[in-house]
Amino acid sequence: MQSSAHRLRDMEQHHPLLVAPSDEEAGAVAGVGLAPAGAEAAEQVWFIQDSCGIVCAFMTWFMVLYANFVVNFVMLLPGKSFWYSLLNGAAFNSLAVLALSSHLRAMLTDPGAVPKGNATKEYMDSLQLKPGEVIYKCPKCCSIKPERAHHCSICKRCICKMDHHCPWVNNCVGEKNQKFFVLFTMYVALISAHALGLSVFHFFTCVQVQWNECSDFSPSVSVMLMIFLCLEAVLFLLFTIVMFGTQIHSICNDETEIERLKNEKPTWERRVRWEGMRTVFGGPPSLLWFNPFTGLRLRRLLMTRARRGGAEFSV
Repeated sequence: MQSSAHRLRDMEQHHPLLVAPSDEEAGAVAGVGLAPAGAEAAEQVWFIQDSCGIVCAFMTWFMVLYANFVVNFVMLLPGKSFWYSLLNGAAFNSLAVLALSSHLRAMLTDPGAVPKGNATKEYMDSLQLKPGEVIYKCPKCCSIKPERAHHCSICKRCICKMDHHCPWVNNCVGEKNQKFFVLFTMYVALISAHALGLSVFHFFTCVQVQWNECSDFSPSVSVMLMIFLCLEAVLFLLFTIVMFGTQIHSICNDETEIERLKNEKPTWERRVRWEGMRTVFGGPPSLLWFNPFTGLRLRRLLMTRARRGGAEFSV
């Protein structure tokens, strides 16, 4: 597909001349039925219909709720120390709510998908490229690839600043949901460490007294539940610490995991360290960085209609 103004190539590589489309350009594409525009795009909920990802997301919720059950009903509520149970219960349950909320935001947020099928003559003309400039089209989703975008075979879309596809959140980690993924790994690491510490303390406390005084469950059931909790906590703690450190390193160096593995030379101006953190988490350092509810508009989500299309489910 060629014109006198520019050339289009079917390649899965991006080109530095092309940047991510602005809101106005996305609205222009929406005018021909290729992408949602303005408020409609902001109201959409993203959900990938991948069986493996759905199972992994369900397992994540099950294990967090299992840890919540053991911590509350096996270790804290039967305890005789009111303040110990109250403080630890409030801390653990608050972190669990933040972890699950971050997981939902990471899973249901559009990671930065390029409008599918936007490689039209009208859209390319709107880019106002200079004669001889080359732009690239993804042959798999028929979209013009912005700089630093990569195609995900599971989401079946090109994702801007795609870091990787994570089955545990059943979504890609990209420029629009990376904050929520980082918060998810951080909060899961915190509740894993907290649960592990409570389990060890509870075990040694119960060894010194009668087990019936420590829990409403029988000693064998209590020990079995705590052993599974400790195994889960250790595995999740190690995994999430590694992922959290990797994500912070990538943000501070303004380099995604795919770009690092492919050893891509940066053609963009890197935002390093605090500048990169401000870009991902929004604004200067504040408590809002740790809030997974920022930008959430529940009223709009409840008023929208369900719609299916491709591998994703939009609301």
